[in-house]
Order: sequence, then C-alpha cells, then structure tokens
Amino acid sequence: MVEKATAKVSGLQKPLKPSKELAAVIGAEEVSRGESVKKIWEYIKKHDLQNPKDKREIIADEKLKPVFDGKDRLNMFEMNKHLAKHLS
Repeated sequence: MVEKATAKVSGLQKPLKPSKELAAVIGAEEVSRGESVKKIWEYIKKHDLQNPKDKREIIADEKLKPVFDGKDRLNMFEMNKHLAKHLS
C-alpha cells in the first residue's frame, strides 16, 4: 500500500484574495502573503517611495495610502500589519 504525502500549505504560502485597495497596487489575482509583500516592495522601489535618509521609512503615494490606513509614512516593520488587513 502506497501512502500519498500531503503537503501542508503554510500561512505564508496560502493563496489569499487582496482587497480592492491592495489589488489596485499589486493586481487582483490571488497571492500568498509572501508574494503580496514581494509585490508591494517591487511597487515601492519602482516608484521610489523609500525615504532616502531612512530606507526603513515608506512614503505612501495615493495608491498606498488606502492600504496603509491613510498614513502618509510608516516604518517598513508596520507594513505587514497593514497588509494583513487587506488579505482574506
């Protein structure tokens, strides 16, 4: 008898649906938490949204403000907390 190994999907790999606010930045297709963070960083770097004097600080543009609860600036360590609210 052969048993199939079932691969468990971790919380970072589970496909989730982005909110409309987050989808405006990263696209509407389902993404994992890890992939959503990667896409947000790509957007931040592409649009030069890091404070040049403190690379840990993100300066939100009009697309990112709704994702970051209306904040103009936030620390990169706060970003995941805000992203989690926009993934279901």
